[in-house]
Amino acid sequence: MSDESVILRREGGIAWIGFNRPASRNAMTWEMYDALEACCDRLAQDDEVVAVVLHGMGGEAFVAGTDIGQFTHFAAPEDAIGYERRIDRVVGKLEALPRPTIALIEGACVGGGAALALVCDFRYCTPSMKFGVPIARTLGNTLSMSNVSRLIDMIGVARTKEALMMARLFGAEEAAQAGLVNAVFDAEVIHEEVAAIAAEFARRAPLTVQASKALVGRVLAERRPAPEAGDDWVTTCYMSDDFKAAVNRFVHKTPFEWRGR
Repeated sequence: MSDESVILRREGGIAWIGFNRPASRNAMTWEMYDALEACCDRLAQDDEVVAVVLHGMGGEAFVAGTDIGQFTHFAAPEDAIGYERRIDRVVGKLEALPRPTIALIEGACVGGGAALALVCDFRYCTPSMKFGVPIARTLGNTLSMSNVSRLIDMIGVARTKEALMMARLFGAEEAAQAGLVNAVFDAEVIHEEVAAIAAEFARRAPLTVQASKALVGRVLAERRPAPEAGDDWVTTCYMSDDFKAAVNRFVHKTPFEWRGR
């Protein structure tokens, strides 16, 4: 299964999902989110797959968020809430895959890319990785309640506030120390190293692997708030003059200042 922006290929029992918009640092379009969801549906039914690896094409980025140009049509609260629900659905499909998932991260892993990487079971990166959600500096929108919860689960409250409120990006070594990534590999060897790690799952008890993933997921889900619990702030941020101006700046290269409204 492939198109110009998302490529699914198999190497033995390993499925590789490549995000293929390197000129845009693999920023996700609606079509890419749809293609990723279709990949997840297909792989969930494929018992011959032992592991799934997600990676960006081009070596400069895993995924640099959602393509900002797609926000220009947002005009009503339903647009904002519908977008966040869409992301929650796609991210949820990836999170629920009954196969081990691995994020192979080179370069930028921000915004929607960070959300995708967070729900993978394992994350491996190169020294060039920059991880975060810099929307307080770029767009003035907000994450969904579910994705804020996932970020807290992974890096804790203090670092989550740094990531969201200060728009801080985390480098590879700090991410490794915080447990956000499992290991850091040089760019020249990371694909080979991750392929070897993924292949190890062919030598693990399949039911134990599936049960472990499912049970950890249940523990996390029980303390995760309902998505609609954050809809008031999703609406406030996405319908703000600040958000519209920030999108306009990106599309038309126009200056603006944050106004808080």
